[in-house]
Amino acid sequence: MQAHNTELTRRASMEFAGMAAVGLPMMALGGSTVAQPADVRAGPAPDAARTFPDGFYWGTGTSSYQIEGAWNEDGKGPSIWDTYAHAPGNIKDGDTGDIANDHYHRYKEDVALMKEIGANAYRFSISWPRIFPNGTGPPNAKGLDFYNRLVDELVAAGIAPFSTLYHWELPQALQDKGGWQNRDTVKAFADYAGYMAEKLSDRVRHFFTINEFRSFVDMGHQAKEVLIPGGTVTLSGAPGLKLPPGELNQVRHHSVLAHGMAVQAIRAKGKAGTKVGPAEVILCSVPLIETAEHIRAAEVATREVNAPFLTVMLEGKYTDLYLKDAGKDAPKFTDEDLKIIASPLDFVGINVYKPEAYVLAADQPPGWRQISYAKGHPMLSSRWHTMAPESMYWAPKFAQSLWGAKEIHITENGCATQDVIADDGRIYDTDRIMFLRNYLTQLQRATAEGVPVRGISTGARWTISSGPQASETVLGWCMSTSKRRSARRNSAPHSSMRRRNVTRSREARHRSKCRSEGRLR
Repeated sequence: MQAHNTELTRRASMEFAGMAAVGLPMMALGGSTVAQPADVRAGPAPDAARTFPDGFYWGTGTSSYQIEGAWNEDGKGPSIWDTYAHAPGNIKDGDTGDIANDHYHRYKEDVALMKEIGANAYRFSISWPRIFPNGTGPPNAKGLDFYNRLVDELVAAGIAPFSTLYHWELPQALQDKGGWQNRDTVKAFADYAGYMAEKLSDRVRHFFTINEFRSFVDMGHQAKEVLIPGGTVTLSGAPGLKLPPGELNQVRHHSVLAHGMAVQAIRAKGKAGTKVGPAEVILCSVPLIETAEHIRAAEVATREVNAPFLTVMLEGKYTDLYLKDAGKDAPKFTDEDLKIIASPLDFVGINVYKPEAYVLAADQPPGWRQISYAKGHPMLSSRWHTMAPESMYWAPKFAQSLWGAKEIHITENGCATQDVIADDGRIYDTDRIMFLRNYLTQLQRATAEGVPVRGISTGARWTISSGPQASETVLGWCMSTSKRRSARRNSAPHSSMRRRNVTRSREARHRSKCRSEGRLR
């Protein structure tokens, strides 16, 4: 026995060497060498060591098409997602958002569920065609009344309402006139944004102009390739166009111009103290090795890959490399456009799921090189979703270091899982808990270093269906017609997390069972 205890295999020696490399002290015990965590006997209790800032928003988030249903009720006009989902072949099994979670009729139950799990914020989107059925013209009073009632219910429950003005529901009437290819849509969006700020900003203090510029532009107007272990996956969505590069870049420009004009409209129409910012999916480059040269390379890469959206919004200019690479296909713009796009913001919202890529510094331009994901890199249920918790540290870190963001909100995070109802009626989603525990640990790492993250919105709220004619078609959201609300699955642990304010799973539970191949908030 003693000989067995004292013998170190080659593999064990390597493991112990690795432990020493990450700071785990070694000690002798009974003739064998074993690792002992550095803080096993000392150090603060977890609750004291891993807190988030006071006043942190623990929220959940949805989008209108995802949950509302009532697609043609009370004067609502059709959106491009109504049209896209109704077209045969675009969505697996012919699913639509016609009923979805029936939130339009059952919003009081949903707000009660949010309160039950301890959420203190809720990011919801407003359906543009529910307010302006034709995109412009007279507003629909019944549509506005729904959002007034929802906001009142949230406020009464002690939940801060965070409103997103565009989560991809362009009125079909505007799409028929050219959609985001038509610069008139930019002004129409600004007018709509100003109207909503005028009507809701007495209770809604945070407005997000547009959610995920890159997603709705690139996936809806060309299709988007996403890096995954072993290759790429193609994502597409409404309105289902395939534009050439020059036209795509012009749509990109129109989207950020619409954001800037909306910021100005909200300033003009909103109550004093109203805050406004974007909610963009940040393409975060993560340093494969956390040393100064590789961190700097990842930072520079992050700035460049976000050039058409976050970078121009926060710097007021397109990067030289972006314009050079685009060449004759670069967007047409004026200096006045850039001033509008860079209208001052109160916060920056970033959606964080995964890195754009791991990078290393390189001697050749542009100064970094992407590293392909290993084939065995951990994946989640969604084909596009690579597991990489450190992206939750570097994304806000770079938003601060690159652009001087003074207030950051993680406007989306979470994962789709294959939920199974246990015999006791609950869903023990250990995979989602693992995901959130790891990502929130990295987020707390950032806040502990002074990165000004003020809140996070999470939720199991996506679905991607594989269409017959597409490798991956974005349906955008869980659209189960189930009448059953399932947020009770494990609410007690979640309620305690906010009280303790420690790094643990805070995911607000969505009500209906989603398909496991998931995306789109």
